[in-house]
Amino acid sequence: MPTIDLHKPGTFCWIELATTDQNAAKQFYGSLFGWSADDLPMAPGEFYSMFKLAGHDAGAAYTLRPEQQGGGVPPHWVLYVLVTNTDVAANRAIQAGAAVLMPPMDVMEQGRMAVLKDPAGAAFCIWQAKQQSSALLVRESGSLCWADLNTSDPQRAQQFYTTVFGWEFIASPHSDPPYLQIRNGEDYIGGIPPCPPPANVPSHWMAYFLVTDCDAAAARAITLGGRFCMEPMDLKNVGRMSILKDPQGAVFAVFQPRQ
Repeated sequence: MPTIDLHKPGTFCWIELATTDQNAAKQFYGSLFGWSADDLPMAPGEFYSMFKLAGHDAGAAYTLRPEQQGGGVPPHWVLYVLVTNTDVAANRAIQAGAAVLMPPMDVMEQGRMAVLKDPAGAAFCIWQAKQQSSALLVRESGSLCWADLNTSDPQRAQQFYTTVFGWEFIASPHSDPPYLQIRNGEDYIGGIPPCPPPANVPSHWMAYFLVTDCDAAAARAITLGGRFCMEPMDLKNVGRMSILKDPQGAVFAVFQPRQ
């Protein structure tokens, strides 16, 4: 049976693709992960695509607005973190050094959200669920399974996210220099790689999707028009991963756990 996660505060509760070609993205990810898409009207000529896997929510997509594209915003995946109160969490983030990209706003009767940028420049969203139960498919092939914060300032990032979400950062014993694992309560949800992003790449969050065969999934992505950022590689005692760009340029990773 598919596994649905009724998230607790501080966990990644949603994943959303902002793209320049929504229909092409639906075809790419549908072929890669087996997602279907339910298109929900947003405004005349605009729709929000809810990605479904085995009938359950796996994420969503929308088309970047003209002002975003004109401002140089590239196609990207963005992660949502569940909070109990969006306004309180946003204020706490601002006090800790965040910039506000979109102030707290209601999403109809479903919940309340804000879009923020951490002190090093990595963007993320916060979400307070109301009528929506904040349930996302997890631990199934094609579902969100991890997130890495690629940051130019790991020390500042640790201080910021500990203040905002109460996360802990624990050095992995399997890497040298150390990979910092992010723990929310008892759950490990992501990490900070030891190497900062290149000078021409801003700090960012990167989503990992679970697959049963990393090499096959990566090859399939290339066949569908994707590109490699990192070809499949082993992570000692952890599994196998690859970093890819979809045809529009949004970066994501696929991960196969060690058996």
